[in-house]
Amino acid sequence: MPVKVKLKIDHKNEVISLPAIALRGLVVFPNNVIHFEVGRPQSIAAVEWAMENNTSLFLVTQKDMDQEEPRLADLHAYGVVAEIKQALRVSDDLVKVLVEGKFRARLLEMDTASHFMQASVKPAPVRGAKSADNVQVEALVRSIREAFEEYLGLNSRIPKDVVYTILSSEDPVFLSEYIPSNLLFKYNDKQRILNESTLLGRLETLLSVFSKENKVLSIEKEIQDKVSVQMDKNQRDYFLREQMRAISDELDEEEDTRREADGYKQRIEKLLLPEEAREKLNKEADRLYKMQGNSQEASVIRTYLDTCLDLPWDQSTPENIDINKAEAILNRDHYGLKKVKERILEILAVRKLSDSVKSQIICLVGPPGVGKTSIANSIARCLGRRYARVSLGGVRDEAEIRGHRRTYIGAMPGKLISAVATAKSNNPVLLLDEVDKMAADFRGDPSAALLEALDPEQNVAFKDLYLDIPFDLSKVLFITTANTTDTIPRPLLDRMDVIELPSYTRVEKFNIAKRHLIPKQLAANGLKGRVRLTDSAVTALIDGYTQEAGVRGLERVIGEVLRKCAKSIASGEIEGDLSVTGKSIETLIGPVRVKPNFSNKTNAVGIANGLAWTSVGGELLPIEVQIIENGNGGLELTGSLGEVMKESAKLAITYAKVHASEYGFESTVFKTIDIHIHAPEGAIPKDGPSAGVTLATALISALSGRPVRSDVAMTGEITLHGLVLPIGGLKEKTMAAYREKMHTVLVPADNMSDLYEVDDVVREALCFEPVTDLKAVLKTALLPKKEG
Repeated sequence: MPVKVKLKIDHKNEVISLPAIALRGLVVFPNNVIHFEVGRPQSIAAVEWAMENNTSLFLVTQKDMDQEEPRLADLHAYGVVAEIKQALRVSDDLVKVLVEGKFRARLLEMDTASHFMQASVKPAPVRGAKSADNVQVEALVRSIREAFEEYLGLNSRIPKDVVYTILSSEDPVFLSEYIPSNLLFKYNDKQRILNESTLLGRLETLLSVFSKENKVLSIEKEIQDKVSVQMDKNQRDYFLREQMRAISDELDEEEDTRREADGYKQRIEKLLLPEEAREKLNKEADRLYKMQGNSQEASVIRTYLDTCLDLPWDQSTPENIDINKAEAILNRDHYGLKKVKERILEILAVRKLSDSVKSQIICLVGPPGVGKTSIANSIARCLGRRYARVSLGGVRDEAEIRGHRRTYIGAMPGKLISAVATAKSNNPVLLLDEVDKMAADFRGDPSAALLEALDPEQNVAFKDLYLDIPFDLSKVLFITTANTTDTIPRPLLDRMDVIELPSYTRVEKFNIAKRHLIPKQLAANGLKGRVRLTDSAVTALIDGYTQEAGVRGLERVIGEVLRKCAKSIASGEIEGDLSVTGKSIETLIGPVRVKPNFSNKTNAVGIANGLAWTSVGGELLPIEVQIIENGNGGLELTGSLGEVMKESAKLAITYAKVHASEYGFESTVFKTIDIHIHAPEGAIPKDGPSAGVTLATALISALSGRPVRSDVAMTGEITLHGLVLPIGGLKEKTMAAYREKMHTVLVPADNMSDLYEVDDVVREALCFEPVTDLKAVLKTALLPKKEG
């Protein structure tokens, strides 16, 4: 049963204790009737208690509408004491109340301990109401009337009785309460007016609220007018366009061009295009619609639209990675290259397990003819994707990559967009061949243009200058090839995952020829099943007619042999099948073409076998030193040596002077001799620090008379004190030593960890000795001096 609460009135301080209701988003003013719904249990209890005890309510507005259980701090300071005119219970938890505001009051305390809120309030009449006839009040009332008339012109939904009451009243106190109570102001603005304790302050606040509302309504009306005008313009344009279409139908003019433009728009609608691209292409189609069909500009637009719409915007090739199948494809297409295949299978495995992996840029680096291009084709088949190739060798113009602007005659997209269009898929495997052979000139730097295309963070919205709309290249798997990374700019190389392909060994070349090259050339020359090349013939071709890192030259000489056989069979000289042996090779294509390289074939004084790296693989680099008696301390360097090799020669001479006594000669001998250092094949430029140990070994051999072992090859950079520093290109250099049938290779000790990259066949055939200084090199490489 509800507790009876006695109504307390302090007549001395005029403090009244009344049941209270916290209103949400509603402000009640004195002398105004308003109805609202009550749903909170405390508020319903306050209404019921007031009705039972025939007393008034105190209505105050919450500061935060979302507050469910407001306290004193959550309520505004001023509210209204109101009399309940009618209360109607709609349901158990909802009561509709009709109240009339009596007078303004200030909230002093709020008791929430009972089952309804009880407020202690003090009447707070508006000051200055009795002097409402002064000039300032009259001016404010006039301004409010003008603002209301402007408000009325912007908002025609105000009831007529409200308009009449406001325009006919002269009482400023009444207007300051009636206007905010009956117009759709924000409840915070209404509360600001109620909070004002003076008539002037209340009228000024009301005027500022009117000004703000009028500005907002004016902007809304302006927006609505613009929308209406735009709709009218669209309807007008549609009407005129339909009229033009009807006239065109009657005259049978420009029908083809308009039908063509409509066809383009239909194609645009069917494609899943980015909004920017759709807007751009529709704009071009609209331009074509308005043009004469035989104009040059219309032809340019047609070409542009055909190019853009032929791109595979929404055409993807489903990717199904089967690691076992991929391994079988790689093994079938390529012999050897074990580590390269493992690396590729690792990349494919990661792509299969993680959908979020961004496309890696794979860079295949190796000498010519080792199968870089064919490996890229195999990767495409492993992924089940389309394949396209772009040749970058000799590209100097940036527009070849990024395309030409349409302002130029004969403009076209760049090579990347053209390749994607050719592949007819937005996720092809795209091979960028010979990326190390691009060059920059006054037309721009094509390698810089590739930076955006090969960056997974940026190529999501690659913008070709011809298209001028973004195209997503992030789904493309880019594979680049190069013979060396030295000429690739560092920022571009940093975006790529480098996989090195080594030179082929003699055994690998033999197997590649038997499995791939010979069947291919037999089919190409029409000799399948009619000619057989024996193992001895293949070996003779490898050893006597080719000298290369790859197998391209070997394929050529195989083709040459088979063409000779085809001629003999076609002319009738030979009947039946033909077997080519090693002995018959010379009869068919002439004498051996590969002459033995100059090297220290026998243990000789003053000749040491070094190892050099080139872009087409490793090579043996012999160094000769000759001492001329009765000289004057001169030094002659020949063989097209670079500055770094010349400096290495001077380091070797200094070391020889310092350690002369250790190797059986006097340091003073340098004043009476001339030294000549030569690197054979003088037409080929040579440079680099890795020939330092070879120069020092050949020099000390010549000065001491001790021969250098002919089965030892060496590489390494030297310091002034004779330390041996690490070098690069060890894999290619050891391959050259293996090819030249060396026994021992002297390697800087810090390079021994790089031997894991060396082919297994090479590692088994050679003996690698780590060296840290020249003493260890000379101890292994020099033989005792011959007596007599």
